Amino acid sequence: MKRFLIALGLVLAVYFAVQGGEYSTVDLVRQRAQAIALRAAVDSLKHDVDSLTRLKRRIATDSALQERIAREVNGMVRSDKELIYRFVEPGKSEQ
Repeated sequence: MKRFLIALGLVLAVYFAVQGGEYSTVDLVRQRAQAIALRAAVDSLKHDVDSLTRLKRRIATDSALQERIAREVNGMVRSDKELIYRFVEPGKSEQ
Protein backbone atom coordinates (compact mmCIF):
# COMPACT_ATOMS: atom_id res chain seq x y z
CA MET A 1 0.00 0.00 0.00
CA LYS A 2 2.86 2.33 0.86
CA ARG A 3 4.50 1.70 -2.55
CA PHE A 4 1.20 2.36 -4.28
CA LEU A 5 0.85 5.74 -2.54
CA ILE A 6 4.43 6.67 -3.39
CA ALA A 7 3.89 5.65 -7.02
CA LEU A 8 0.62 7.57 -7.12
CA GLY A 9 2.37 10.61 -5.62
CA LEU A 10 5.11 10.41 -8.25
CA VAL A 11 2.55 10.07 -11.05
CA LEU A 12 0.65 13.07 -9.72
CA ALA A 13 3.88 15.07 -9.39
CA VAL A 14 4.86 14.28 -13.00
CA TYR A 15 1.35 15.11 -14.20
CA PHE A 16 1.45 18.44 -12.36
CA ALA A 17 4.91 19.18 -13.76
CA VAL A 18 3.63 18.59 -17.31
CA GLN A 19 0.07 19.89 -17.10
CA GLY A 20 -0.01 22.05 -13.98
CA GLY A 21 1.00 25.60 -13.35
CA GLU A 22 -0.27 28.75 -15.00
CA TYR A 23 -0.21 27.29 -18.53
CA SER A 24 -0.60 23.61 -19.24
CA THR A 25 1.11 21.84 -22.10
CA VAL A 26 -2.13 21.91 -24.05
CA ASP A 27 -2.35 25.68 -23.58
CA LEU A 28 1.22 26.12 -24.80
CA VAL A 29 0.58 24.01 -27.90
CA ARG A 30 -2.61 25.98 -28.59
CA GLN A 31 -0.75 29.29 -28.18
CA ARG A 32 1.99 28.17 -30.58
CA ALA A 33 -0.61 27.21 -33.18
CA GLN A 34 -2.33 30.56 -32.70
CA ALA A 35 1.01 32.38 -33.08
CA ILE A 36 1.66 30.55 -36.37
CA ALA A 37 -1.81 31.48 -37.63
CA LEU A 38 -1.30 35.13 -36.63
CA ARG A 39 2.08 35.26 -38.41
CA ALA A 40 0.43 33.91 -41.56
CA ALA A 41 -2.31 36.55 -41.28
CA VAL A 42 0.27 39.32 -40.82
CA ASP A 43 2.22 38.09 -43.86
CA SER A 44 -0.97 38.06 -45.92
CA LEU A 45 -1.85 41.59 -44.80
CA LYS A 46 1.68 42.80 -45.62
CA HIS A 47 1.25 41.36 -49.11
CA ASP A 48 -2.08 43.18 -49.47
CA VAL A 49 -0.55 46.45 -48.29
CA ASP A 50 2.33 46.08 -50.75
CA SER A 51 -0.10 45.40 -53.61
CA LEU A 52 -2.24 48.41 -52.70
CA THR A 53 0.84 50.62 -52.38
CA ARG A 54 1.95 49.61 -55.89
CA LEU A 55 -1.57 50.25 -57.22
CA LYS A 56 -1.65 53.67 -55.55
CA ARG A 57 1.70 54.57 -57.13
CA ARG A 58 0.45 53.38 -60.55
CA ILE A 59 -2.77 55.38 -60.25
CA ALA A 60 -0.80 58.50 -59.34
CA THR A 61 1.66 58.19 -62.24
CA ASP A 62 0.06 56.18 -65.07
CA SER A 63 -2.21 58.34 -67.20
CA ALA A 64 -3.58 55.37 -69.17
CA LEU A 65 -4.69 53.72 -65.95
CA GLN A 66 -6.23 56.99 -64.76
CA GLU A 67 -8.21 57.23 -68.00
CA ARG A 68 -9.38 53.61 -67.76
CA ILE A 69 -10.58 54.13 -64.19
CA ALA A 70 -12.36 57.35 -65.18
CA ARG A 71 -14.10 55.56 -68.01
CA GLU A 72 -15.11 52.43 -66.05
CA VAL A 73 -16.01 53.93 -62.70
CA ASN A 74 -17.26 57.39 -63.57
CA GLY A 75 -18.68 56.66 -67.02
CA MET A 76 -16.55 59.30 -68.71
CA VAL A 77 -16.31 59.41 -72.51
CA ARG A 78 -13.89 60.94 -74.97
CA SER A 79 -15.17 64.22 -76.40
CA ASP A 80 -18.01 64.05 -78.93
CA LYS A 81 -16.90 60.83 -80.58
CA GLU A 82 -18.33 58.44 -77.99
CA LEU A 83 -21.77 57.94 -76.50
CA ILE A 84 -22.56 56.20 -73.28
CA TYR A 85 -25.73 54.19 -72.80
CA ARG A 86 -27.01 53.40 -69.34
CA PHE A 87 -29.70 50.87 -68.69
CA VAL A 88 -31.56 51.29 -65.41
CA GLU A 89 -34.13 48.83 -64.11
CA PRO A 90 -37.61 50.31 -63.71
CA GLY A 91 -38.25 51.60 -60.22
CA LYS A 92 -34.57 51.99 -59.34
CA SER A 93 -32.97 55.40 -59.30
CA GLU A 94 -29.43 55.91 -60.51
CA GLN A 95 -26.90 56.97 -57.93
